Amino acid sequence: MNKKIVIVGPAHPLRGGLATYNQLLATKLQEQGHSVKIITFSLQYPSILFPGKTQFSSDSKPNNLDIEVSLNSVNPLNWISIGNKIKKQKPDLVIFRYWMPFMGPCLGTLGRIIRKNKYTKVVAITDNIIPHEKRFFDTPFTKYFLESCDGFVTMSEAVLEDLKKFNVSKSAVYNPHPMYESFGPLLDKDKAKEKLGLHKDSNYLLFFGFIRKYKGLDVLLEAFADNRIQEMGVKLIIAGEYYDSPDAYQKIIEKHNLSAALIQANDFIPDSEVSTYFSACDMVVQTYKTATQSGVTQIAYFYNKPMLVTNVGGLAELVPHHKVGYVTEVNVKEIADSIVDFYTNKREAEFTEHVKLERNRFTWVSMIAKLFEVGE
Repeated sequence: MNKKIVIVGPAHPLRGGLATYNQLLATKLQEQGHSVKIITFSLQYPSILFPGKTQFSSDSKPNNLDIEVSLNSVNPLNWISIGNKIKKQKPDLVIFRYWMPFMGPCLGTLGRIIRKNKYTKVVAITDNIIPHEKRFFDTPFTKYFLESCDGFVTMSEAVLEDLKKFNVSKSAVYNPHPMYESFGPLLDKDKAKEKLGLHKDSNYLLFFGFIRKYKGLDVLLEAFADNRIQEMGVKLIIAGEYYDSPDAYQKIIEKHNLSAALIQANDFIPDSEVSTYFSACDMVVQTYKTATQSGVTQIAYFYNKPMLVTNVGGLAELVPHHKVGYVTEVNVKEIADSIVDFYTNKREAEFTEHVKLERNRFTWVSMIAKLFEVGE
């Protein structure tokens, strides 16, 4: 039966992985015949709380999606107005995207109002329950939000365990983060290198996404300074905007004289350029210090790229060790040893074939089925 569905969360004109995910989810739901509307933020974060250069996308609005830009994350009168509007429209299902406690009061109030119609089911895709960067309001804001929902889908086993710490008795299931499929096709590696102005004969690793302390770029730089890697002539692409001070990273770069071995693209990478960066690299590297799941992993799967991830959160669930890449501890030597092994033993072709098999686990059909399951 076709459903009337509202997704509440980031979408165009906002930028970033959450917006891309929500738009892709809406597209996949529409392909199944459902009616879908996205309600996104007119104010997502006050500028004082936003660490990047801009919250807005440079890409054009998707033509195939109904996106309403109206939700103000800090205005309770706005929450009441939008909550009542959705309540009256009586959608079959409202899907919240919950990624940080700051959004708890806003989304928790919406959920309470919507469910008063005694018809609409409210479910949440929970990226994080306990955030990477902790604040005093995390627990009460999250608890307030969780009480407003009928069910939950987590994208890592770690978040499902975190959910249990709140004694949530409602339906909750795990489904891995589906692949990102909306950034364009895989390009010929040499042509991708040419587009980025890179040497065709050099080998490249890719560190992709917003740069924050928990993502461990400092650990990767220390590992990358290993003499064995430098003697191989491998280069590291760092593609993403700094969300904290670059000074600490720059000190490591200067200490080890790494500048010539790095390609730094330290602006937000628009959707139209994502495929070029992934197509140009040999392996995607995520040396995170903490994690739940990662959208970067699911972009790598779409582009059939081997991965190196650290054994934190749900990353090891996604990357079978020595099949599609490496799972290491957050350890400089172990990371360096894996990079050396990858190139010395020419693992790229072998890992790539396993990636092509493993990627079948990460479908949107499965994610949608789980959302409907917890929203029964």
